[in-house]
Amino acid sequence: MDYNTKQKKLVLPEYGRNIQNMVDYCVSIEDRDERTRCANSIIVSMGNLFPHLRDINDFKHILWDHLAIMADFKLDIDYPYDIVKKEELNTKPAPIDYKLSSIHYRHYGKIIENMIQRATEFPEGPERDQLVKLIANQMKRSYVVWNKDSVEDEKIFKDLFELSKGLINITPDQLKLTDCKELIPRNPQPINNKKNNQRKNR
Repeated sequence: MDYNTKQKKLVLPEYGRNIQNMVDYCVSIEDRDERTRCANSIIVSMGNLFPHLRDINDFKHILWDHLAIMADFKLDIDYPYDIVKKEELNTKPAPIDYKLSSIHYRHYGKIIENMIQRATEFPEGPERDQLVKLIANQMKRSYVVWNKDSVEDEKIFKDLFELSKGLINITPDQLKLTDCKELIPRNPQPINNKKNNQRKNR
């Protein structure tokens, strides 16, 4: 018995050993017209393996690319599409330019810093106060998640003052933030479905 581990490695395992054997046979056919007919039959079989993908754009083109790859680009036929080139398979994609910007405190993140900057542009009033309160509570939540420890409101207000370049100055007497236990609930009680069902049946 021939085990798969003893046979040559499949180039595209998703098509299976039988399709690969068909491709190998197709490459060995000497008559060009017969070889082309065989290739078209293989494409039909390949497509039948993934009928749910037939609505994808260029599905047939992808199949012909895969056929060429499985044939190690040795299948001499007139392809109906411009197939992928062998050298293109090993090329690295062009690097993506990321805009790197410094973050003052990593546990707060850049989004919080941007929100603080936006809050400083708000005119004095209830809307600005509410935004500052939301930001401060989120800072407290982020701090606790990052450091796995509680934090005093005074520390949050100090960081807020620093990140706002002194434009937002709050003291614990002016604003009371949400308690750490409420921001990050720990060890939630499991839902007792048995008790809930008993209550429903009453």
